[in-house]
Amino acid sequence: MTPLWVFGYGSLMWEPGFPFVERHLARLDGFHRSFCMRSIHYRGTPEAPGLVLALDAAEGGGCAGVAYRVPDAAAEDTLQYLRARELVSYAYLETWQEVRLAPGAPVSALTYVVDPAHAQYCGDLTLEEQAQIILRAAGGRGPNRDYLWNTVAHLDELGIADDGLAWLAARVRALEGVTTS
Repeated sequence: MTPLWVFGYGSLMWEPGFPFVERHLARLDGFHRSFCMRSIHYRGTPEAPGLVLALDAAEGGGCAGVAYRVPDAAAEDTLQYLRARELVSYAYLETWQEVRLAPGAPVSALTYVVDPAHAQYCGDLTLEEQAQIILRAAGGRGPNRDYLWNTVAHLDELGIADDGLAWLAARVRALEGVTTS
């Protein structure tokens, strides 16, 4: 397992919650970043689920994100922390994927991908349906829209383009203006 690399594509990019000694832009092929998982803990409730990002398998797809190398001494604690955070409802699968670091080297990284057989999977929502859910949902970690906006802001800071998320962020802001005016 040494060294432990972790691939982040959503909140792990801006709030990893574990120590790291290297951080690189990275790309994972065969998946795309998508609001395809209902959140019943962090950004929604069982009665009013929100949406969180997940890696959804997509032939020819790709996802740019961040890869972190964890210090060897913190590897086991990091695994336990990530399992408690990411496997809270077992809608993610813990996998090892080859990601390519921006310098060009491939590494095997711990990567959480959505389980399309799980009840929380919702990969068939339109962007408009996603926007309506994200606008209204809130959970234990706050409003769903904050999660969207934080992710888009950090993608922008990293120079990672994601047209779908940019559209969603703009749409939710527009909808919020309509509902709060």
